[in-house]
Amino acid sequence: MKKILGIGNALVDALVRIEDESILAQLGFPKGSMTLIDVFKNKEIAELTARIPKALASGGSAANSIHGLAILGVETGFIGRVGDDEFGRFYTKDMTKVGISPMLSTSKTTTGIANAFITEDSERTFGTFLGAAVELSADDIEASQFKPYDILHIEGYLVQNYELIEKALKLAKDNNLLVSLDLASFNVVEAHLDFLKRVVNEYVDILFANEEEAKSFTGKDPEGALEDIAGMVDLAIVKLGAKGSMAKYKGEKFIASATHVNPMDTTGAGDLFASGFLYAFINGKPIDKALQTGAILGGKVIEVMGPKMSDDVWDEIKSMIATV
Repeated sequence: MKKILGIGNALVDALVRIEDESILAQLGFPKGSMTLIDVFKNKEIAELTARIPKALASGGSAANSIHGLAILGVETGFIGRVGDDEFGRFYTKDMTKVGISPMLSTSKTTTGIANAFITEDSERTFGTFLGAAVELSADDIEASQFKPYDILHIEGYLVQNYELIEKALKLAKDNNLLVSLDLASFNVVEAHLDFLKRVVNEYVDILFANEEEAKSFTGKDPEGALEDIAGMVDLAIVKLGAKGSMAKYKGEKFIASATHVNPMDTTGAGDLFASGFLYAFINGKPIDKALQTGAILGGKVIEVMGPKMSDDVWDEIKSMIATV
């Protein structure tokens, strides 16, 4: 089986359910977006949510995808940066216990925190304090980390560091890896559109986007966006939430419906969709079956709080994807 390497922001997710969306306006966060924040805004969030229960989980977009792949039995690794603190040790332990090979450099800076606000409609909005994660630099990665792997899965959230993301993409190509990119968030795409379009054209083989990200990337509706993206990469995937997903590969279009779920929190839905899709893809499944597998994982994770699922849920997932 092919081996998959991830690179991304190593963040601890702090998940908070909110009944009143005015807190998002108060913080200046567009609903459904990911906003990078500084230490002062992070402190403001801590004060505003001090009396609200929080759930903690190791996170970060690419890390969530790699975590799911590892549980499915894929040999995986992850490159990131954490603080030399309790959260950093928690993060490392959470990766190693599922078999991921962590390549985590450490810093005196605090481990990054992704503050996730989950509204009553199960949508999530992130205020992300990158902390140590943002210190991951082009100097921290080298060819030897890439050589054992077949696919690099990279998150669009890394785009705040052009030098890092481009070096990672070049090392992947120099070592004959396929490159899989998840566009991340519509406002991130809008802010870095020219750079993203260039690197997608030059390096990316597989691209994941949800409906909003696809529109930000191409200016078109999902159908038109899929066509445009497929003109740039070998395999284009556009996720449509409850309406399912579609892909285009080697000139052929594929469509899959979503699975019926009882949503609690959409955190990790796109990340786990990528886990399921890539798992099926590297096992030689047809693209429509890969979309269905992605839908199973993405659907199951939104029935729980946060991006991690229990062993019982994973047992159910494995039984479901075995019949796809």
